[in-house]
Amino acid sequence: MKTEVNILVVDDEEIVRGSLLDWLREDGYQVEAAEDGFKALEKFKEQSWDIALIDLKMPKMDGLELLTKIKETRPETQVVIITAFATVNTAVQAMKTGAYDYLVKPFNPEELSMLIKRLVESQSLIKEISHLRKELKKQYQFYDLISKSAAMQKVFDFAHIIAKSNSNILILGESGTGKELLARAIHNESLRAAGPFIAVSCVALTETLLESELFGHEKGAFTDAIAQKKGKFELADRGTIFLDEIGDISPKLQLSLLRVLQEKEFTRVGGTKSIKVDVRIIAATNRDLKKAVDEGKFRDDLYYRLNVISIELPPLREHKEDIPLLVQHFIEKFNIEMGSKVERIAEEALGLLMKYDWPGNVRELENVIERATVITKGTLIKAEDLHLSPQVIKEKGAGPSSDDKTIKSIEKKHIAKVLKENNWNIQKSAEQLGIDRVTLYNKIKKYKLKEG
Repeated sequence: MKTEVNILVVDDEEIVRGSLLDWLREDGYQVEAAEDGFKALEKFKEQSWDIALIDLKMPKMDGLELLTKIKETRPETQVVIITAFATVNTAVQAMKTGAYDYLVKPFNPEELSMLIKRLVESQSLIKEISHLRKELKKQYQFYDLISKSAAMQKVFDFAHIIAKSNSNILILGESGTGKELLARAIHNESLRAAGPFIAVSCVALTETLLESELFGHEKGAFTDAIAQKKGKFELADRGTIFLDEIGDISPKLQLSLLRVLQEKEFTRVGGTKSIKVDVRIIAATNRDLKKAVDEGKFRDDLYYRLNVISIELPPLREHKEDIPLLVQHFIEKFNIEMGSKVERIAEEALGLLMKYDWPGNVRELENVIERATVITKGTLIKAEDLHLSPQVIKEKGAGPSSDDKTIKSIEKKHIAKVLKENNWNIQKSAEQLGIDRVTLYNKIKKYKLKEG
């Protein structure tokens, strides 16, 4: 255990450094020394340190300033302040800044050994708790989807089962619930896992471009077709193709897609040769496709071929118990991606997140935590770091309501407010709401919102 702990001694007195090095090495620890704060920070750039023993009074940079800088960059390091001028104010200031404890000069080797032993035991406990949390998180994780709620666990269990089949799947759910993540997880669990997973957004392109994207084109098929191009179906051969927002494709593409499903072949745009493919289709939509079929907007034969197996992702407001777990997951994710050192979220801030109804679902929550991770000062996300409408939070805090119209009313007011704040810039408003532009357009139409 001891040999796994490394300690940095920072003191400007050579005799003190030498004594500490000897004592700690006799106890079996890995120890190095630095004669001032700047050299100590250089050593922190080279490696991480479990424990740092820092003299309070040093030239160039005192112990409290060094402690502050260490906690900003290496919050996991436990710091002990060494001082010959112990006062209540000194102790309080050191502890407030993040020190684990302090030693008063002169101290004896036994006193030092006992303190370090307590500290090592404390760190071992922290590491064990962290390990247990990670193991617990694995139980709640289905690839990149995380949840401990009963509703989502049912989704995970069903996804495990249907992944092993070769049937087409239709994933239903609101925007931002994680439909593509679920599709990827199903692919990774399937017998096609070694093959490609190709994702296509059916709403991001015009009919002509989407047709070319799906089926490819021959050189000269249209003005910009300067070379032959393979389509997504061809690239997904022996794998899975994920068609997001399938409810938005045109009647012409619905017919082309039906042929692929029936005949397992297609023709490139501008081509005459039929190309055979072995592809599993996972489609997704936030629309009511059955209603679209009844209204004649979506082919019934295509609907039934896509909807061999359907699976629905619940909105975040229906499994809010997952918010703390998701928040910690996103904090860890953005710490890795951005090199930040955020440790946790304050209780008050978490309370605000729990009150909010999340019209943009998990994607909106992720956006909020990403922004908070960027702008927060220190290692704690506070309430003021959250970019949420105060009015929405206020209304949510007034108490839960079973009246669905009330929830819709709040969502309508919030969307209208964000649109107004951004001068009806759809792209910017959608990003702040954590939803895509199509979803925002649909909500504008649904709530009959008008500019001005």
